[in-house]
Amino acid sequence: MTDYIVNIDESNAAALLIEESHQRPVVVDFWADWCGPCKTLMPLLEKLANEHAGAFLLAKVNADEQPMITQQFGVRSLPTVMVMQGGQPVDGFVGAQSEQQVRELLEKYLPKPWDALLQQAQAFMAEGDFSSALSPLRQAFEDSRQRHDITLAYAHALVECNRLDDADSVLATVKMVDQDPAWEQLVAQAKLQREAARSPEIEALEQRLQTEPDNHDVRHQLAVQYTNAGYYREALEHLITILRQDLQHGDGSSKQTLLDIVASLGKGDPLAVEYQRKLYSLLY
Repeated sequence: MTDYIVNIDESNAAALLIEESHQRPVVVDFWADWCGPCKTLMPLLEKLANEHAGAFLLAKVNADEQPMITQQFGVRSLPTVMVMQGGQPVDGFVGAQSEQQVRELLEKYLPKPWDALLQQAQAFMAEGDFSSALSPLRQAFEDSRQRHDITLAYAHALVECNRLDDADSVLATVKMVDQDPAWEQLVAQAKLQREAARSPEIEALEQRLQTEPDNHDVRHQLAVQYTNAGYYREALEHLITILRQDLQHGDGSSKQTLLDIVASLGKGDPLAVEYQRKLYSLLY
């Protein structure tokens, strides 16, 4: 036995069938030695328990040896499998089932990988560390196929990190029917933050660059201002524009600024990866 596959008797039934089901799903398998289908089903349940390594508890009840427990659960034929949550049976089946059927049953009650990622990100966000929350939220956003609550959490972290273009892109994935007040609030927050970031310095440099499009120094200064305002894509695009024409501009300062922005975005960030590749194509 392991800490996720146990034999049940009267001494541990209350703790492992009732109390434990408040912590994780408990799959109770009622079986007997004389039951042929039981001998087919049990190895399958053990395989799935080992595969999920503790995400649920597999509790095996020998119906012949534990008649009181079997009767208390109203079991009338074998094999019978019940899923316990919150101290109560919530699902189950009678008779042998295919692996696919059992997997589909378990899937309804087992925590999803993206829930763990969301929980990790929420811990970072509770501490005000929104940048550390971005990576698990991005993974959860992709893996969950853009589940609504994860989408909003990801957009919130992007707004807090001043990643306004990315926040807009994430918010744009929300279908009109799901555009609830929380979504509207984030859209408005991103808009206000974008307007607030339009400093006089940025506007002056933009105007100057329009009249001096070949002035790499002005373009570099604008990239720095964009970075400070959270316009990372615009900043990176200006820097790569400089480097395409002068790889050593500013004694390498434009290249270093681009690398610094990429590093600040974090490993695996799609925007960082995109501009890393553009830089490497120029270097190599």
